[in-house]
Amino acid sequence: MTVHPSLQPAVDAWTHSAEAILELVRPLAESDWNRATECPGWSVRDVVSHVIGVESEMLGEPRPIHSLPRDLYHVTDEFTRYMEVQVDVRRCHTALEMSSELDLMIIRRGRQLRNETRSPQTLIRWPLGTSTETTLERTLRYRVFDVWTHEQDLRRALGLPGNLDSPAAVISRDFLLEALPKVVARDAGAPPGSAVVFDVHGPLEFLRTVRVGERGQARIDSHVSLGPTVTLALDWEMYARLACGRVRAERAGDRIKREGEPGLAEAILREFAVTS
Repeated sequence: MTVHPSLQPAVDAWTHSAEAILELVRPLAESDWNRATECPGWSVRDVVSHVIGVESEMLGEPRPIHSLPRDLYHVTDEFTRYMEVQVDVRRCHTALEMSSELDLMIIRRGRQLRNETRSPQTLIRWPLGTSTETTLERTLRYRVFDVWTHEQDLRRALGLPGNLDSPAAVISRDFLLEALPKVVARDAGAPPGSAVVFDVHGPLEFLRTVRVGERGQARIDSHVSLGPTVTLALDWEMYARLACGRVRAERAGDRIKREGEPGLAEAILREFAVTS
């Protein structure tokens, strides 16, 4: 048996993005590993540590036994505390140790993914400190999204843009778009009958309309809406940064164009982050 056809694109996208991270960090000088990223409290080293740590848990590796310092301001709840253990335990590692561990993890995790024979709908337990179960397909899509998002964190920190239209970027776009109806209708409070258009340009171009029904339910489609309540035009990189909580709309300057009802536009942008 081989990987199910519906999983293969995600396996390939994960591999492409993970190997891109390795290519980014392998030649870095020791000091470059300490550069700050847009992830609060995390350096380049910390972002790479997070990727290594999560994928190691996906491999079934035991979590390190480690006590966190008390002065980490960005650790605010049990989830961030859980995440920080894999990061903080590597803060004393050298550049060579970090890149070598990342390289080995990619080899091992890539082999695991290539040998996956389970159905995409197989329920598996999410390993990150919860008892939540989700399908293998969604779990893998989320791992692609997470790795690609952190690849972009590293690229911005290092001044090395790229892969904004990679296979992992496409999967990440679709993953983020799933959250738009909730953002518009429930979080931002768009009234029934509203139509909100997102016109995204750049390396990954798309046009989506969120329509709010009479009972407040929302759906998303790719059709153009005539006379929309709100239109938001922005580039793909800014869209991803906003949706991933990397930047606030007020700091985006003229990279976001707003048309229509200003109150609703600002409410949507205020609630736009669906992950951090």
